[in-house]
Amino acid sequence: MSSHPHLVHEPTLPWTEVTQGPRVSYRRKQLGAAAKGQKLGCSLMELAPGKHAFPLHFHLANEEAYFILSGTGCVRLGDTSLPVKAGDYVALPIGPTGAHQLVNDGTETLRYLAFSTMVEPDVMVYPDSKKVCVTAGSAPGGDKAARTLYTVLPLSAEVDYWSGEER
Repeated sequence: MSSHPHLVHEPTLPWTEVTQGPRVSYRRKQLGAAAKGQKLGCSLMELAPGKHAFPLHFHLANEEAYFILSGTGCVRLGDTSLPVKAGDYVALPIGPTGAHQLVNDGTETLRYLAFSTMVEPDVMVYPDSKKVCVTAGSAPGGDKAARTLYTVLPLSAEVDYWSGEER
């Protein structure tokens, strides 16, 4: 165990495992949170062959980046797909040009570091499923107990600003 709250030794941290349906499956160690980071998140991620961690999405407040440690995969950047391998760094800017999804299309586990600014509130847009997620009180990937708002809606859920209001 570390003698300082801002220093963590990765092998001592437990994995969080997430599986959702047949394609989403990942293991994650939230290094930034464990080291009590506030404005920069960092997670060690592992994807098994044929899996991805998140749907294609982009943020309106948080910038992200990937650094590939081992394995191979394919990163979707908007309408473009690019191969990635160990040593590659991918910047994922805010907005539609930063729409991204990392898929392990290789034969071995894909290990990478996922970085994120920890800005809240944030809005995430999911172009493939035509959804939007709004979060406040805690940045995405941050302390869920601190969230004051978290909702996922279809983009078609838009209503008139004055609908339901007394005039």
